[in-house]
Amino acid sequence: MKTPVFTGAAVAIITPMNADGSVNYRELGRIIDDQIANGTDAIVICGTTGESATLTHEEHSECIRFAVEHTAHRVPVIAGTGSNDTAYAIKLSRHAEAVGADGLLLVTPYYNKASQAGLVAHFTAIAKSVSLPCILYNVPSRTGCNLLPATLAELAKLPNVNGVKEASGNLAQVADIAALCGDELNIYSGEDGLILPVLALGGKGVISVLSNVAPRYTHDLCAAWFAGDAAACRRMQLDALELVHALFADVNPIPVKWAMNRLGWAAGPLRLPMCDPGEAVQRQLETALKNFGLLKD
Repeated sequence: MKTPVFTGAAVAIITPMNADGSVNYRELGRIIDDQIANGTDAIVICGTTGESATLTHEEHSECIRFAVEHTAHRVPVIAGTGSNDTAYAIKLSRHAEAVGADGLLLVTPYYNKASQAGLVAHFTAIAKSVSLPCILYNVPSRTGCNLLPATLAELAKLPNVNGVKEASGNLAQVADIAALCGDELNIYSGEDGLILPVLALGGKGVISVLSNVAPRYTHDLCAAWFAGDAAACRRMQLDALELVHALFADVNPIPVKWAMNRLGWAAGPLRLPMCDPGEAVQRQLETALKNFGLLKD
C-alpha cells in the first residue's frame, strides 16, 4: 500500500500577477495563508490553473521554491513539473526536490501525444530521476493523450509513482484504474463535479479549482466522505454544481481568475493567449458566486 501524499482537497492554486504581468509573490503568499487557514489539505503549485504553460523557467522554478518556503511544512506542497520534453521535466522535478517539495504533479505530454509505450518510458525516466512521490496527471481534453488504466498499472510498479489525478471525466476509466491498481496507486479527482463519484470508487480526494474560491467547503466535502457521512458529501457535491459549472464555463483558469479578482484578491491579469471571459460568462460567475454565498447582493 502506498501512503497518499495527501488525503482530502488540494488546491490547484492560481498564479497571481501584477498589472505588468509579472508574478505577484506577495499575493501568492496571502492566498497560500488563506488556503491553509481554511483547511486546504495540500498546495499544488504551477499546475494548469497556475498558468504553468506561460511561466518562464525562472518563474516556474521560483514559484515552486516560494510556495515550499512560504508554506513551511504546514501542508504538503506538490509541484507541477510535467512537460512534453522528458529532459526538461526531469530538470524541473530535480529542482522541486532540491527546494523541498513534498511531491510532483506530472501531466501527460501534450502536443507530441506519446504512445502508451512512450508514456511508460517518459514517466519512468522522471520517476527514477527523483525520490519524491509522483502524481501522474491525465487530462486528455487538454493534451490529446489518454493515460490508459493498463499503462497506469504498469507505472504503479515504480515505488514512487504514488497517484493519478484523473481528469478524463470517464468514471468507467476511473473504476478500471481502481480495479487494476488497487492500493498501489492513489486516485484523485481532477474534476470538481465528480469528487463524490471518485471518492466512492476509492479515491483519496481532489486536486481542485473550486478550492481557490471555496477552500473550506471543498475540504469539508471530502471530510464528510471520510467521516462516513455520504449523505452530507452528496448534498455538498450537488449544491456546488452551479458554481463548478460557472468555473468551467470558459477555459480554465479564465473563470477562476476572474472570480478571485471579483472576490477581492489581487489575482491580476491572465497571460496571453488566455484572455478575460466574455460578458455572458462574467454574469454566470457573478450569479453563481452570489448563490453560493461568496458575494453579497
